[in-house]
Amino acid sequence: MNFIRTAMLLAFMTALFMGVGYLIGGSGGMLIALVIAAGMNLFSWWNSDKMVLSAYDAQELDERNAPEFYQMIRELSARANLPMPRVYLINSDQPNAFATGRDPQNAAVAASTGLLRRLSPEEVAGVMAHELAHIENRDTLTMTVTATLAGAISMLGNFAFLFGGHRDNNNNNPFGFIGVLVAMIVAPFAAMLVQMAISRTREYAADRRGAEIAGNPLSLASALKKIEAAAHQIVNPAAEANPATAHMFIINPLSGERMDNLFSTHPNTQNRIAALEALAREWQQGGGVGGGVRRAPQPQPEMRSRRDVRVEENASASPWGRSTDQRPADRPQVRKGRTVPNITWGRGDRKPPKGPYS
Repeated sequence: MNFIRTAMLLAFMTALFMGVGYLIGGSGGMLIALVIAAGMNLFSWWNSDKMVLSAYDAQELDERNAPEFYQMIRELSARANLPMPRVYLINSDQPNAFATGRDPQNAAVAASTGLLRRLSPEEVAGVMAHELAHIENRDTLTMTVTATLAGAISMLGNFAFLFGGHRDNNNNNPFGFIGVLVAMIVAPFAAMLVQMAISRTREYAADRRGAEIAGNPLSLASALKKIEAAAHQIVNPAAEANPATAHMFIINPLSGERMDNLFSTHPNTQNRIAALEALAREWQQGGGVGGGVRRAPQPQPEMRSRRDVRVEENASASPWGRSTDQRPADRPQVRKGRTVPNITWGRGDRKPPKGPYS
C-alpha cells in the first residue's frame, strides 16, 4: 500500500510539473518538463535525503561527539527493531526534528540544537521515537521525494517569471501571458498541493507508534506542546527558505501555521496531544503497552534513568556525558573539517512524566 501511495504521488507531481511546462512553452515545454521530471524522480528517489540534509546544513554525529544522544537513538532503534539510522544535528534554536531516507536501511534522523537544549531527555526520546516510527512506516520516502519535486516545481515557476513572458516565447505558449501567469501562481502553491497529497493521519500513527517505542505517551505530548509554543516564536531561516520540506518536521517549522485545515501540513497539535493523553489513559486502564496496543519488540534494552544521566553530567564537563577525548565543553568539536555545534542537554521547564527515561 505504501509503494502504491508513493507511486501515485510521484505520478501526480510529475503531471503537475508537465502541466507547468505546457503553460510556459506549449507541447515543447511539456516534453522538456517530462524529461526533467523523469530525471528528478530518479534522482530524488536515491538522493533526496542528502539534498534535504544539505539544505539544513545538518552535521552527522557519532558516539564520540554526542555519546548520550547517539546511545538514545541506538536504544530506541533496538526497541523498534530497526537498523541504526544515521544521526544528524541541525544548528537551529527552534526545537524540531525530522527523519529522512528511502528505506529503513538508508534512513537518517535529525534534531535541532534547540530541541536538545530546551527539552528534557524523556521528551527528546519521545520526539526521536516519533521520527523512528516514520522510518518504520516508510513515510520518509514519500516525504523526501515530495519535498524535492515541490522544490523543482517552484523553480520552474520562477523560470516562468524570468523567461516565460517574453514575446518570442509566446509563439510556443498556447495561452500566452495568461499561461505564464497561471504557472507563476501554481508554483507558490506547489508546497500546499504536496501537503494535500500527503495524508495527515501519518502523524497520528507516528505519534502512537512513537509512544509505544519510547514507552510514555505523556512525554511525547509534553514535547509537542513545547515545540509548538517555540516554533511560532523562533524563526527557522532554513525552513523558511525551503517551505516544501515543512511537512517533514514533527511540528510545522514555518511561522503562522496554526489552523487544522485542508492545507496545513500537520494536524492540530492540541488534537495530537489529546490523542496521546487518551492513549496514556488506555494504557493505564489496560495494564500498559500490551493492553490492546502493539507491543514494542522484546527484549527491551536497558534505559538509563534521569538520575543516572545527572550523575554522568556531574562527572563530565559535557552535559551529554563523558567524551572519549575529554574535550572541554566550551570548545567546538571538529569532525572531518567541520565544526559541530556544542550539544547541550536541556532539563525542560518542568519535571516530565514518569517513563522509561525517568
